[in-house]
Amino acid sequence: MQIYFYDSRQKSKLPFAPIKKGKARIYVCGPTVYDDAHLGHARSSIAFDLFRRVLLLNGYEVLFVKNITDIDDKIIKKAHTQGISIQSLADTYTKSYEKDMLALKVLPADISPKASQNIPQISSLIKTLLDSSVAYTLENGDIYLSVQKDAKYGSISTRGGDEDENLARIKNDTHKKDERDFALWKSYKGTDDEGYESPLGLGRPGWHIECSAMIESSLAYSLQESADFAIDIHGGGADLLFPHHENEASQTRCATGREIAKYWVHNGFVNINGEKMSKSLGNSFFIKDALNAYSGEVLRNYLLSVHYRAVLHFSEEDLLASKKRLDKIYRLKKRVNGVLNIKSNEAKSSETKSKSAQDLREFATKSSTKSMGDKHNDFAKNILEAMSDDLNISKALSVLEEMLNNANASLDKNPKDKNLKEQILANIDFVEYLLGIGGGDEVEYFQQGVDEAQKAQIESKIAKRAQAKKDKDFALADALRDELAGEGIIVLDTPQGSVWEKIE
Repeated sequence: MQIYFYDSRQKSKLPFAPIKKGKARIYVCGPTVYDDAHLGHARSSIAFDLFRRVLLLNGYEVLFVKNITDIDDKIIKKAHTQGISIQSLADTYTKSYEKDMLALKVLPADISPKASQNIPQISSLIKTLLDSSVAYTLENGDIYLSVQKDAKYGSISTRGGDEDENLARIKNDTHKKDERDFALWKSYKGTDDEGYESPLGLGRPGWHIECSAMIESSLAYSLQESADFAIDIHGGGADLLFPHHENEASQTRCATGREIAKYWVHNGFVNINGEKMSKSLGNSFFIKDALNAYSGEVLRNYLLSVHYRAVLHFSEEDLLASKKRLDKIYRLKKRVNGVLNIKSNEAKSSETKSKSAQDLREFATKSSTKSMGDKHNDFAKNILEAMSDDLNISKALSVLEEMLNNANASLDKNPKDKNLKEQILANIDFVEYLLGIGGGDEVEYFQQGVDEAQKAQIESKIAKRAQAKKDKDFALADALRDELAGEGIIVLDTPQGSVWEKIE
């Protein structure tokens, strides 16, 4: 199946033609770990997680790298303010980020390089630029790349010209030869700074050079293997296109003679109250705060529902509306599996785990898009085809909605058809592989937002109600049902026993 991406450099949707047949190497700019992750991080992570899943399910051998920037002015300032080491601060927020990504069912990267662990590689790349006179050193020891030495500067973003108003973002040193020049290395400035020993002297890398060095050391094809491009896809948020990605492309081009990436892919912003989410605007919405109110799956389902390149205007009303789609998936799972007693469902949920990247690889190997198998019928092919078209999520969700409606209609006609039920569950399983939703326990899903203490109280009342019914004390049984309903709990009686759900 042909895959299409919108390439930010060529500003058009292009067919994906990898550097090497059947392989895809992807690098995504990860977080600068000086604070908890916000919804902008969540959206970018989910977008590129979907790209990765699409490639895997199309049978590609994918190597996915997402870096961690753990050396940065903001990290240094915050660590010094708190009286702790920058490593301690960075480790704390790295773990927080990883926890958030796990909750959002984002597949862990194959490699997660850190800037602090790549000082030798960074230094070597800078030395190459110095030796070729593309970079120069200031009297204070800082090292800059001379943009004038790169005739192709601006080719990624079409920005960075003399009249570019965006240059205000990079005017930070009057000693530079050109206001567009950017820092490769920052020499140690004293006790308020941090420095690393290197052949360049005591100091720390600039932001842009970190990514180029980590791509070359952990992901890039060798120059012998690929003369034109280091990797297939470079991704990140739209705000990184200039100057970050432009500068990455420039320094890699000048150091190696080839382009850093064949394709450039960028996701759109998240807006809250009509403003782009950012720390400077003071309206950042942390993922951890959202997870206090909604499960990671509910949040993921909402964030993927708007096309990745469009601006997402965050709204809890829209989030709750999108949740109805998840509800339909889990209602269908419950209908197919039958409502089991609470104890057996607890045992089932303890064994439930999200699909891993290796699971996707194995599934793709066993079931190619050319032969999905009878269980998948046309559904898997159609929804994957939609997502393979630059993540056409609107079409994909339309295909999903049609499947859910048709499945329920078929069950109405043939409620005991075992083959039909197997096909429905196989389709829902494919949804988890592709979109990362629908893989949880169907009973547990409808009990979200209830803590363990509350669950114990609810189940105690349900047990008392069951005993009351057994004793033919129907007045007590009805009173207990009404009491639970008043607490937002509905009790469902089945031949297998009673289960409960939390009412929205």
